[in-house]
Amino acid sequence: MAENGEVKIVRCAIYTRKSTTENMQSDFTSLDAQRESAESYIKSQQHQGWVLLKETYDDGGFSGAHTDRPALQKLLQDIRDKKIDCVVVYKVDRLSRSLSDFVKVLQFFEEQQVTFVSITQHFNTNTSMGRLTLNILLSFAQFEREMISERTKDKMGAARKKGKWVGGLPGLGYEIDKPTKKLIINPKEAELIRRMFQLYLEGNSYRKIALILTAEGYRTKKYPCRKRNQGGVIFRNTNIQLILKNPTYMGKIRYEDKLYDGLHEPIVSPEIFRQVQEKMKANWREPGTTTHRKFPGLLTGLFRCTACKCSFGHTYARGRNKNFNYRYYVCLYSIKHEWKGCPTKSVIAPVIENKCLEFLIQLTRDNRLTSEDWPKLPLEKQSAILKELVKGIEYDGLKGKLWVEMHNNFKKHEFDLPVDALKKIVPNIPRMAYDHEPLIRRQLLLAHQIRGMLADGKAKDLQQIAAWLNLSKQRLEQVTNLLFLSPAVQEAIIFGNSVHLCDMTERTLRPLAAEPDWARQAVSWKAILPSQYVSPS
Repeated sequence: MAENGEVKIVRCAIYTRKSTTENMQSDFTSLDAQRESAESYIKSQQHQGWVLLKETYDDGGFSGAHTDRPALQKLLQDIRDKKIDCVVVYKVDRLSRSLSDFVKVLQFFEEQQVTFVSITQHFNTNTSMGRLTLNILLSFAQFEREMISERTKDKMGAARKKGKWVGGLPGLGYEIDKPTKKLIINPKEAELIRRMFQLYLEGNSYRKIALILTAEGYRTKKYPCRKRNQGGVIFRNTNIQLILKNPTYMGKIRYEDKLYDGLHEPIVSPEIFRQVQEKMKANWREPGTTTHRKFPGLLTGLFRCTACKCSFGHTYARGRNKNFNYRYYVCLYSIKHEWKGCPTKSVIAPVIENKCLEFLIQLTRDNRLTSEDWPKLPLEKQSAILKELVKGIEYDGLKGKLWVEMHNNFKKHEFDLPVDALKKIVPNIPRMAYDHEPLIRRQLLLAHQIRGMLADGKAKDLQQIAAWLNLSKQRLEQVTNLLFLSPAVQEAIIFGNSVHLCDMTERTLRPLAAEPDWARQAVSWKAILPSQYVSPS
């Protein structure tokens, strides 16, 4: 009831789902039966102000094990747009058979103040008893789905042990004979498979084989599907590796790490397959044994290139004087294909990290991102907080769009971000003119440049500059302490030509910089550089 005594209108939407496409062309389907029952129930609640919306939300041929269903996603979007007050289903498992997915959807309904009703189980989420009954019924629905999954797995396992092809898309080199449902060889594709094995035995890497096949115009196997075609893209390292490791090509079927004789003909001989496996094993290295130093970034594990469907890797390049690191996120697909095909290629790490933080502050009210302590947190802690909030970040340099997907909802938030804005280097410490200058001289000049950037407002604080240079704040504080040297000592370092300057470091002058008396500094300085010191002319 409304406050003035009138009945409040409750806008109701009916959601229906059917797992298979069987009998979908008939005049009356399972979806129609579900809708008819739901309509009757809504009509019986007219005295409560229930009104049926004209929009339909029907998913035919979609499993309840996941939420990636077009009608369900449309329903969720209309709820966000405040078009729906109540969602009505025939049974709970029509909405979801996964307990974890259903809990998320139910939390979403509660946030949007939307009621959920199941007409055959006679409950709604407005009451505590309804919520309890809901959880019990959903647990049984998930149990039923798991039992069906186990029975199907056992049946497929028995067929695999007999060497049968149990379904799915056939790999490159094979087709499915529809009458017998067995694998048969595609002669043209089989020749390509044999060539891959031969190229690898000749000493070519996965990457080299992929580049050779791509240059010759070959593409992965194309599969016609109901929604859109799959495959038909250029070869990548992973495609080549999976093909070379697949025992199907030597006439075997794998089941639970064991090989069984298949009923199909092999494409390569067991001897060639064995040679390839031995060579792959010899070339394989234990993870973590590579010599390069790991260099993680704030967005590592979250940042992906949409155009290439590949992750961005974090890397760095050193300046001429070897003291400064310039950090980048590089598309791994671009690296593997000689910087071809990717519209983005690379972006400046501090720029994209700052932009993502700005967008996240708009999307979430998490006080940790806006706290003054955020810049002081170690990288591991910052990265953990981001992964707690963010499911993924995608970027398309061709469209100039960035998408952020949060853990707490089902929507990808879109932002305009031209690729040119990510190529412009942030205010940074300029490179030194000469690499052969003494280290202490370069450190002192760096200290003056840092002070200038802070004074001009180009940097907020020392912590920000430390992030740009990929150095610790403590280390920069040690370098900037050189500014406490007397003007005479600083002049001698910058303009002097003593050979002792080449062996001097900031650590050598720490006691000198800690001395507040400039006269005593002069005495200590002469002890460090006695007769060899030549004053500037």
